[in-house]
This record gives sequence, structure tokens and C-alpha cells, in this order.
Amino acid sequence: MPAAKRASARSPFERLGGFVYRRRKAVALTWLLLLALALPFAPQAPGALQAGGFDVPTLESARSRALLEEQIGAPPSALVVAISSETLIPGTLEFETAAAAATSRVATAPHVTGVRSHLIAPSQVNVDARIVYDVVLLDLKPDDSPAALEGIQAALRETPGVRVALAGGPSFYADIQSVSESDLRRSELISLPLAAIVLLLVFGSLVAAGLPLAVGGAAVIAALAAIFGVAQFARMSVFVLNLTTLLGLGLGVDYSLLMVSRFREELGRRRTGRGALTDAAIAAAVQATVATSGRAVFFSGLTVMLGLFGLVLFDFAILRSIGVAGAITVALAVTASLTLLPALLALLGERVDRFAVRGLRATQPNDRGPWARLARAVMRRPLAVALPTFALLIALGSPWLSVRFNAPDGSILPPRVASRQALDALTAAFGEGSFSPMTVAVRTEGSVTAPDNIRLLHEWVRALQADPRVARVDSIVSLDERLTLPQYLLLYSSPSGAPPDRYVQQVLSASTKDDVTAVTITPVLGPNRPESRALVAELRAATVNPDGSRATGAGAVSAITPPARLTTLVGGGAAEIVDVVDTISSEFPKSALLIIFTTLIVLTVLLRSIVLPIKAVIMNTLSILASFGALVWIFQEGNLSALLGFAPLGFVETTIPVILFCVLFGLSMDYEVFLLTRMREIYDRTGDNTAAVAGGLERSGRIITSAALIVVVVAGSFAFAEIVLIKALGVGVALAVAADATIVRALLVPATMRLLGDWNWWAPRWLERLLAGRIASEAEAEARLR
Repeated sequence: MPAAKRASARSPFERLGGFVYRRRKAVALTWLLLLALALPFAPQAPGALQAGGFDVPTLESARSRALLEEQIGAPPSALVVAISSETLIPGTLEFETAAAAATSRVATAPHVTGVRSHLIAPSQVNVDARIVYDVVLLDLKPDDSPAALEGIQAALRETPGVRVALAGGPSFYADIQSVSESDLRRSELISLPLAAIVLLLVFGSLVAAGLPLAVGGAAVIAALAAIFGVAQFARMSVFVLNLTTLLGLGLGVDYSLLMVSRFREELGRRRTGRGALTDAAIAAAVQATVATSGRAVFFSGLTVMLGLFGLVLFDFAILRSIGVAGAITVALAVTASLTLLPALLALLGERVDRFAVRGLRATQPNDRGPWARLARAVMRRPLAVALPTFALLIALGSPWLSVRFNAPDGSILPPRVASRQALDALTAAFGEGSFSPMTVAVRTEGSVTAPDNIRLLHEWVRALQADPRVARVDSIVSLDERLTLPQYLLLYSSPSGAPPDRYVQQVLSASTKDDVTAVTITPVLGPNRPESRALVAELRAATVNPDGSRATGAGAVSAITPPARLTTLVGGGAAEIVDVVDTISSEFPKSALLIIFTTLIVLTVLLRSIVLPIKAVIMNTLSILASFGALVWIFQEGNLSALLGFAPLGFVETTIPVILFCVLFGLSMDYEVFLLTRMREIYDRTGDNTAAVAGGLERSGRIITSAALIVVVVAGSFAFAEIVLIKALGVGVALAVAADATIVRALLVPATMRLLGDWNWWAPRWLERLLAGRIASEAEAEARLR
């Protein structure tokens, strides 16, 4: 396309700016109507969200549970009722009478299919600790099990002499939801006032400072209402609440900050005297703002959404829902910034600077400002700056080499929560492995009770019982340690097929049918311990594929590996954690590569360069690596745990790095887009790489730093969360964004751009021709609108 024709063409963003200015009242009223419709639903969003989200039917642990549910009617989930006393002793008439009075109605509560009482299970009684527990069997899937809590809690009675508390997955999930909501309220109380202070310092005007908060708040309200709607049809994780606030408020304010700053700059450029600006000048300023900064906001939002799209590719509902909710929030933040904000700017005009605070009046950027001086100082010695900075980021990320992954358990809840207290008491009394047993679904050749199969099962179970990592094995061949193999053979050789002993009949009915039986392994240690995960690996050393063929597993064959004639599926406890960790670890590289590839394409279109997008990806990776290193150093190793108020986990929860990568890749690219579009604008006008770097950093450095500071404030407020996972997510985002906006943008970017020189802006001729005909540059838009 000829240059003259290209210069006269109006870009979609210029047309959008002109449309919003002409329809400014209608656009503002449309948003008011949208918010009025959203307000009744936004507060209901927390109640529509759910914890859990790790259940995937194709995992071996899920297939094990499904087989046992289908074949023998095993309960999908269970709840633990802990009964303790300070004065009464379990087994005495007084204790058992009080316990029965407190729990007698639980068996009739909704969704309860049965109760395994401590009265018939000695392993559920600890006389010395004066505590017992009953297992309540439910008809709900694990992720849906919190729905049974209300009925069970209503069935419990306060009884003098005993204390009753609920523990286990259902109560754990419910408490995560309630604590997450209180964490969100706390973070909003901390972050909103601090963000307002930062905006006031940046703009020096109450009106200008209020606009980004208004746009960010509108994005959050609309996003919560949209998430409530989506949650009516699909499972949405409770953790989307915190991400919605982080992205909606953080990005909404960031984008608005960028555009309000550009609008004020455009007004200053058109002001020739002390008189008021004409309507035409204000219209041109709005149009130029949308055409330049609005274009950057659009592509910036697109890169963030591409990062979040990577979460949608995972099979786990928790990650998919965070990706969907994040994409909705970002889309609304971008839409509000490109429509609501220009409409408000058009209505305000020069009044955007009303209620200026004395001494805080912002100055217009120039080529001799502090950021330009910093950029030129760095570019005078680029290698001396680049090499130490690069080494520092690598060093910050080095703890990542010792990362240990695991899935969350009750330890992520604060100690004050009732379910955490109950779990801690039960663990102290019965051992940490007692409440995360592994259940092996065993399929035999022919009837389970056939003599040959009893021999195989007996030999294998004896090997399991002899393993020091195993506390107990429950099966049809471990009813009593005094029984021998000949006695088991005799016990199950009844011509009628039913053992004569009623207790044996009950065990057989609950655990076995035809050629399927359940073997429950209670490990000594908890599911997150390496020893328990090693047990899973050895049990799966000779696993069975879905088509029935046998496949060698990751673990080494040992004495506890099931015999070849037994087909096994290992589920429950550590097996579920192994499946979650291994699946996420295997899926993450594919997701990360897709995010990087699509981001490279978007940045190539935006910047019309091959080199800049590659450099931007490398810069992003370095800041994310530094954040990952901090995760290990703080949350795995426990450094700063006293300051941040948590107990060290000893591991990194496996979803946190995935969520952080997908969120941070977009957020960090956000600031790269702000910076490089300004540099590209100056380079297109001057052809001088050094001037482009210095001028671009001067015009965007203050805005990027302020925008990053707001995200750091919002994310950093989650450091006060009581749930460790939310705390880790907030700290990770805050550290990465802080490093990106300071070390990377202020030092590494100008140094590397000076080293690359004009190669920064290189693109093949065919690409230049292709994009020149379709994508107008900022310089072209600015030239038309001057």
C-alpha cells in the first residue's frame, strides 16, 4: 500500500475512539445499565463457586474409585466425625452414651449411606488420647461432597462431656471456600486504599486518580456477575475469586492509568494558550488516546488472555475454571478501558485535572527526564549492566532447581479452622497416614474367593503388612492376624458361597463381588511424604492399561508389587496426589509452548519485528524464573515464614507454578507492550534506536512503574491471606512484577536494545509488506491526529 494512502487510512482504534466520543453519553449510560444488572449477581458469585476440581476420570486413581463404586457399591466419598473428651474415657459407658447422643442422627442425614462406627473398629479408638472417630459414607463425588455438610451438622447434637468435630475432604473443601472469601475481603480492604494513594501520587488530581479505580471496579463487578452466570452451568473453583480481583482491579487500573496519562499528554499537546480547549481538540485527544494507548491496551490484554488460555488446556477443573474466569475478567477490563474510560474522558475533557492536590501536579515527559537519563546511562555501558543483571535474575531463580511438587492437603488451612484442628488432633492420635489410605481395586481371574486367588491375595497382603511403610492392610485375607492361609481357604470354601461367620459375610459384602475386591492400604506417613509416593510407584510397577494390556510403571518391582495374575488399579491417598502432580507436570510444557508461540505471533503483528518478540519472551522468562525461585525459597524451605505467618509446606503445590506462569507471562508482557509500542512509535518517526529507547522509557517508565506498583499492592495484599496457596500466589505475582518493572525494564531492556541496535526492528520484507497494509503504527496514527 502506498505511504500516502496508508497514512490517510483510519485504523479500527481511531474509528473506535471517534465513535465513543460521538456516543459518549450513550456509552456511559450503557455501562451504568450493565453494572446495575450485574450488581445483584456479583455478591452471589462466591456462593456459586466450589473447592476441589482435581477429579479427572481418566486418571488411574479415578478409574480405581469408579470400578469399586460400580462393582461393589463403594461410597464415592466419606467424612470423618471426631469425638473427643477431656474427662471421659472411650469404651466406658459414660463416653459411649454421650457419643451416641451426639451422633445418633447422622446416619439419617441427607446423602449419608452409612456409618462405620468406632464401636466395631478398634483401629478408630485411641484411649490414651481420649479420642475416637466414625467414618460417614456419602453418595456424592468428592468435589460435590461439601453439599452433605449442612445436613450432617444439623444432625449433630451438643452433648455435655464430649466434643464433636468434622474432618476430611468435604469439610476441608468447605472451609477453603469460607476462608477464601474472608481472604478476599481482607485483601480488598488493604489494596484499594493503597492503590488510590499511588494513583493520586501519579496524577496529582482526585478526578484523574478516581477514573482508573472506577474502571477497575466496574470490570470486577461485571466479571463477578459473569462468573456467577458461568458457574450455573460449569464447575468454577473458589480460587477464581482472588484472581478476579487481582486481574480486574490490577489490569483495569493499569490500562486506565496508561490511557489517562496519554489523554492528558494529548490535551497538553493541543493546548496553545490559557483558553479552554475546543470540542474538536478534545475529540482529537480522545481519538488519539484510543488509537495509540488503546491499541497497546488491546494487544496487551490479548497477550494476558493468551497466557490464561493455557490454563484451559488442562484436564483439571480447578485450572480450567481459573483460565475461563481470568479470560472473562481481562476481556471486561479491556472493554471497559476502550469504551467506558474514553467516554468518561470525553465527558470530562479538561476537567480530568480537577481537584488537583498541591505539590503533586504531574509533569509532562520530555527527552531529558530521569527515565531518559537512566536509559542513556545504561546504554553507554550495556554489557556492564546486562551481564550482572542477567546473572542476578538467574541467581534469584536458582532455588527452583531443588523444587519438590505436591498436591494440597489440610495443612494449607490456618490452624484456627475447625476442620484443621480436628485433623491435627486425629493425626496426632492415629498417625498421619490413617486419614489418607490407598485403595487398590483388584480384579482376579475368576471368582475372588477361588482357592488360587485367595493364595495370591494372601501372599501379596502379607508382603504389604511386612513393609515398614505400611501401618495396616484391610482386605478379605487380613481379617485377623491370627488366621493362617489354610484357615482363609477353609473360610471361603463354603458350598453355598457365603462364609458361615456373619462378620466375614459383612466384610465380603462390603469389599468384594465376583472377580473384584478392594484392598485398603493405610501408610504410616501422610500422602505428601516421599515414602508414600514411593509405595504408589512400587504398587504400580506393573500396571494395567485401559485396554487390559500390562505396562511397566515408573517404580521398581518389589515385594509389594502385585502378582502378575492380579490386575490392579491404585487409588486414594498418595495415589491421587501422584496422578495430579504427574499429569500437570506432563501437560504444562505443551501449554507453555503454545502460550509462547501465540504470544510471539501477536507481538510480531504489533511491533512489526521478529527480534523484539523473541527478546520480550526471554525477558519475561527471566522475571518468572526469579519468582519461581522465591516460591521454593519461601514456601518450600520456610524462609520468611514467621514474617508472612505460615508453617513451611516442605513442597510447592503443583498448580501454583502453572497458574503463576500463565498469569505472569501475560502480566509481564503487559508492560513490555506498553514500553515497546512507545519505543516503536519514536523509532518510526526518527529511525534512531538510541533515541527510541530513551524516549520510550521516559514516556512509559513512570507509567509502567506506577502500574506495576498497583499490581504489586493488589497481589501483595494476598500475602495476608490465611490460605497458604493464596498467599503463595500473591507473593509470587508481586515479586515477579516488581522484578520485571524494575530490574528488567529499567536495566536489562535498554542494555539489550543498545547491544542489538537497529536489529531490534528487523523483519523480513514480506512481513513488513503484509503488516504495513493492515496494521497502522502508532506513529502513523499520531501523525494523522496531530
